[in-house]
Amino acid sequence: MSTDRYTSPLSERYASKEMQYIFSPEMKFRTWRRLWIALAETEKELGLDITQEQIDELKAHKDDINFEVAKEREKLVRHDVMSHVYAYGVQCPKAKGIIHLGATSCYVGDNTDIILMSEALKLVRKKLINVIAELAKFADRYKNLPTLAFTHFQPAQPTTVGKRATLWTQEFLMDLEDLDYVLGSLKLLGSKGTTGTQASFLELFDGDQETIDKIDPMIAAKMGFKECYPVSGQTYSRKVDTRVLNVVAGIAASAHKMSNDIRLLQHLKEVEEPFEKNQIGSSAMAYKRNPMRSERIASISRYVMIDALNPAITSATQWFERTLDDSANKRLSVAEGFLAIDGVLDLCLNVVDGLVVYDKVITKHLMSELPFMATENIMMDAVKKGGDRQELHEKIRQLSMQAGANVKQNGLDNNLLELIAADESFGLTLEELQANMDPSKYVGRAPLQVDNFLKNHVNPVLDANKEILGMTAEINV
Repeated sequence: MSTDRYTSPLSERYASKEMQYIFSPEMKFRTWRRLWIALAETEKELGLDITQEQIDELKAHKDDINFEVAKEREKLVRHDVMSHVYAYGVQCPKAKGIIHLGATSCYVGDNTDIILMSEALKLVRKKLINVIAELAKFADRYKNLPTLAFTHFQPAQPTTVGKRATLWTQEFLMDLEDLDYVLGSLKLLGSKGTTGTQASFLELFDGDQETIDKIDPMIAAKMGFKECYPVSGQTYSRKVDTRVLNVVAGIAASAHKMSNDIRLLQHLKEVEEPFEKNQIGSSAMAYKRNPMRSERIASISRYVMIDALNPAITSATQWFERTLDDSANKRLSVAEGFLAIDGVLDLCLNVVDGLVVYDKVITKHLMSELPFMATENIMMDAVKKGGDRQELHEKIRQLSMQAGANVKQNGLDNNLLELIAADESFGLTLEELQANMDPSKYVGRAPLQVDNFLKNHVNPVLDANKEILGMTAEINV
């Protein structure tokens, strides 16, 4: 680690080595060389005067990139693509004359960007599915544990701890659907020339339109893609970057929502994120156990969501067949958006895998509010014993207000059941009233909903992706 100049916290603290490699110079320039080989092979197969010896020479040096030669050349010519064409040619003297033949810079630049985003989406997908898998285990484990639910962060009808986790899981499943759609729709630019007209290939192939039509499909197949975009300017449409980063931002939004809920639950002392044995929660207050990882999820997720504006604005402001105001921006926004969401998903995996549930605190909080929520059942029992529903409704309203005042104004326990038992018009003993205080009676269909959700929506996804399950996340700080 360098201490005398700025280094990105995304690479130093948050993003995994795998994601960092995808956007590394080595991956980028190796991909350039693979693209140059694919172009040369395609041109040879379609009849241009290119020899197998030249192709073999290119392949022999596809991975041993002479970075220093390219760097020195770029100082002279101020052009990164031509510098690497030159450096490749130094290693491949027999093939140097046919490297990049008929292509423009965007042939390697844009096709590589698509390939890197595709690889990055695959890694994001793998981590996202593992987060879903851990949440599914958590939801199943706690599907029957009643807990106080909240609307407006005010006590509401109970749910279960597991049912709440399905709400987080469902949002991640939506993100997975979006990711799979966008990943499945990515196409290469192909080789379309300076303004997308393939004019250089008309010259190379003597105007043979039928042969030229084969170029893009052949390049796509060699690079592992189904097809190329049918039309383009010099670049692929920058709307592609917008679609990709919107998927990434959607995952960030889901992670942020989950992390906020966990932070609130940790404040209530009901659920806690993992806390290491020697971890320090506060420099001043030694007793504190702050939800630092969930806070970090929220913090980085906000960056990702805002970052999605960059490709959208870039896409909107491109002029005609291309301008270069996209390059510096997308070099930052695309790579760093992926590095950031990679860090978010590692944190999510770590947090969900180690969530601690304090069932006694959960039950205590629920029982303090349950008498209010049981009033409908209590009123029905009293009617069965001969009471008047309307009169009982008004009485129970008044007694609820009295019990609420005892709790909020006097700091006392909820004594609604005692107040109802003391009112002869209800005809119910305290024991009969307490029999209504089984929390499981008030969670509705929550446990069954968890079972159905896991069976019908989550498990099929996990079964289809068994080979990528079992990931663990290493958190650097």
